Amino acid sequence: MKPAPFTYHRAETLAEAAEMAASLDNARLLSGGQSLMAMMNLRYVAVDHLIDLNPVAEIAGITIDGGRVILGAMTRQRAVLESDALAACCPILREALGFVGHVQTRNRGTVGGSLAHLDPAAELPGLAALLEAKITLTGKGGSRTVAMADFPLGYMTPDINPGEILTSVAFDLWPDGHGWDFREFAQRHGDFAMAGVGSLITLDPGGRIDRAAVVLIGVGDEPLRLRDVEDILTGEPPSTALFAAAAAMASARPMSADALVTEAYRQHLSGVLVRRSLARACARATETTHA
Repeated sequence: MKPAPFTYHRAETLAEAAEMAASLDNARLLSGGQSLMAMMNLRYVAVDHLIDLNPVAEIAGITIDGGRVILGAMTRQRAVLESDALAACCPILREALGFVGHVQTRNRGTVGGSLAHLDPAAELPGLAALLEAKITLTGKGGSRTVAMADFPLGYMTPDINPGEILTSVAFDLWPDGHGWDFREFAQRHGDFAMAGVGSLITLDPGGRIDRAAVVLIGVGDEPLRLRDVEDILTGEPPSTALFAAAAAMASARPMSADALVTEAYRQHLSGVLVRRSLARACARATETTHA
């Protein structure tokens, strides 16, 4: 199929894009287009105006400022994946971005496009939840910042008001020596994950877990931070029994079902992934601590 008729607009600056977004009815923003164009071709989405953000260089780029990272919304996923500076201070980004689609997808797909699309199985929204990112939205009247925890309003429904443009995402870095892991399970590489998990761990001098963050993707309407799992991990020495208890707690919650995966299968799979992810993240933290 082909998309319904629309008028194409090319924005050269953020101010021009904001003016278009505020004044055009039934307009959508085009960044990477890896999801939007497919949905338009299938006529799941019909727009009257398409505003192309690709020329807007001011909202692209990677900034590492001390302990904080800022990613411009038009930063290509490939740039995040291939950044050695990012891999050195936040290695989970490189590990997770390797699961995103295929080479062609990452070449065109953008950070902001994935966050604005907010697919619950997508890696970037999961990472934003894991890293407790702050999202900046800019409109004709100014900017506002939304915590990733408050950003999803429902299934594929982000807290973006009419006329607003997602311009950047920022997060604080975890300390040197932290452990990390990101893994997911899909029928084929590049398919949407049936379930995925990201884990971050720090250990105290005695080898106990003093900070943990765990997120599940692909199991519900939005990325799911496992706060209860994080609570039982904190203060405990890593062990097989601890990871098994965390896995049981993760798999006990309600999860979605679809044509390919039952809820019970997704719950079991999530538990297995959480157990393995925590073990790997703690092992990496231990390796770094004793290096």
